[in-house]
Amino acid sequence: MRTFCTCRLWHSNKCNLSKLVTRNTTQSSPTSLQKMKDHKNIIIVGAGLSGLTLAYLLSKQNISVTILEGSGRIGGRIQTITGKRNTPLELGATWFSDMHPNIMALLEELGLHKYPQFASGKSLFQTNSFEPVQEFEVAKSESPSYRIAGGTQKLTDALYQKLDASSIKRNTKVSSIDETEQGLVVKTANHKEFLGDTIILCLPPQLIATEIRCTPQLPAHVSAVLKTVQTWMAGSIKFVLEYDKPFWRQNGFSGMLFSHSGIITEMYDHTNLQEDKFGFTGFLNSGASTYSLEARKEHVLKQLELLIGKEALHPLTYSDKIWTDEFILNDNPIIHRPHQNNGHKIFESSYFNGKLLIAGTESSPMYSGYMEGAIISANATYRKLFN
Repeated sequence: MRTFCTCRLWHSNKCNLSKLVTRNTTQSSPTSLQKMKDHKNIIIVGAGLSGLTLAYLLSKQNISVTILEGSGRIGGRIQTITGKRNTPLELGATWFSDMHPNIMALLEELGLHKYPQFASGKSLFQTNSFEPVQEFEVAKSESPSYRIAGGTQKLTDALYQKLDASSIKRNTKVSSIDETEQGLVVKTANHKEFLGDTIILCLPPQLIATEIRCTPQLPAHVSAVLKTVQTWMAGSIKFVLEYDKPFWRQNGFSGMLFSHSGIITEMYDHTNLQEDKFGFTGFLNSGASTYSLEARKEHVLKQLELLIGKEALHPLTYSDKIWTDEFILNDNPIIHRPHQNNGHKIFESSYFNGKLLIAGTESSPMYSGYMEGAIISANATYRKLFN
């Protein structure tokens, strides 16, 4: 499992991460609240997991914010759709683990439930088209990957429900931020203006560099780094399938597939918690972006027919998403290595005399790119506002 999916293990950070979980659940001291007077009008740009979590933390202190979201939906890189049988199907962030205590704590606080990713049975590895498919079984893990019952979007929906809906402005893409004597003036592509004392950018850093004009300009070294920060999910193609029964399980398969030769590169069982709605989710190879949706579907079904049988040819639902739209990626970022400049030191600083902060999963020094990183970033930004 890749972006937002597999779990990197930093055992040395586990205790520090646990402190992040609990620190923001306590009431702020009078001194801290006094400091918040410098942040009377807070504007959060981006209604993804970081932005919504930060707004939720502030709401618990009765501090209201305005959230400007460029797209027509909330959730950012979390996107759950439903199939014909209302099966929750993930086109975005999906998995987390016991090594991610902040998301665990947030789910518990919001009354949401997790369950382990199904992995029992024969898994498949396809090396190339002219060699037999290899079968293997995954040993039961003491620290499995988890999914959120009802779909990952239950998390962002629950955060949204804790906020004043009128404070979230959708289809409001920020185009410029100007520092004035009155504060920071935010202008949007739909010709609206917002005045804030503090602005927090919860966006992919590359978009900050290419889409938002700042006056005065951000320091040259900051702008240079922002253009080179890898945006997680950018360029990925996530696909989902829904079926009326779990025929692969009935035939002894786990639903897990890895391939070096087909259009599908990774795939996983996507059955719901109650095990009454069934499907797959996974990733397609990057070259598939040049195909039409129908062509991608055709290639997916042919590969699955070969690997798990003819029953795969009749899904109730097929959908996919190419994560390259204007809210994720712009131009051609300079990326030479995975995690490039994620958690860079520029994200520790504030700008415009402490009035502009940059948050989001890519800014986190730990678990950047994952949902855990998004929540860590929100926690860290919250503390900055009180210190």
